[in-house]
Parts: sequence; C-alpha cells; structure tokens
Amino acid sequence: MSDLMMEGLNLALYGMGFVFVFLIVLVGLTTAMSAIVVRYFPAPVASVPPRSGARKSARGSGSKASSNDEQQRVVAAISAAIRQHQNTRRG
Repeated sequence: MSDLMMEGLNLALYGMGFVFVFLIVLVGLTTAMSAIVVRYFPAPVASVPPRSGARKSARGSGSKASSNDEQQRVVAAISAAIRQHQNTRRG
C-alpha cells in the first residue's frame, strides 16, 4: 500500500477510536449524573386525598352499591380508552 493510503487508514482508525472513547465517557458521565440526581434530589411524592366513595365503603354504609358504581366507572373508562385508541389508529 502507498504511504497516502496508510496515512488515511491510520487517520480513520484514530478518528473512530476517539469517537468510540468519547461516547463511552459520555454514557458513563450521564449514568453517574443520573445516579447523583436520583440519590440527592428524589422526586416528591404527591399526596392524594381519599375519594368520597372510598370513605363510604370504609365506614360500611353502601359498600355494595359503591363497589358496583366503581366497577361501572372503570368499565366505562376502559371502553372509552379503547374506542379512542381504535379511532386514532384508523384516522
């Protein structure tokens, strides 16, 4: 091979090696930063107030009706989500 081809191959290998090392260092630093943020700045936990239906069933009055109403709401929400998903896939 000529000297020019060897220099070109040498430059290509050094360039690819440098990019490879840079990407490895970048992934390592990003992982380390993520671990630091999770450790020292945890996400705040949102407090959710109890729902009125949950308080009723806890007291024992209307437990059966409240459970049935809750199931109907869940079924309606799931059905609406499925319909919306199917409509977005078609259109």
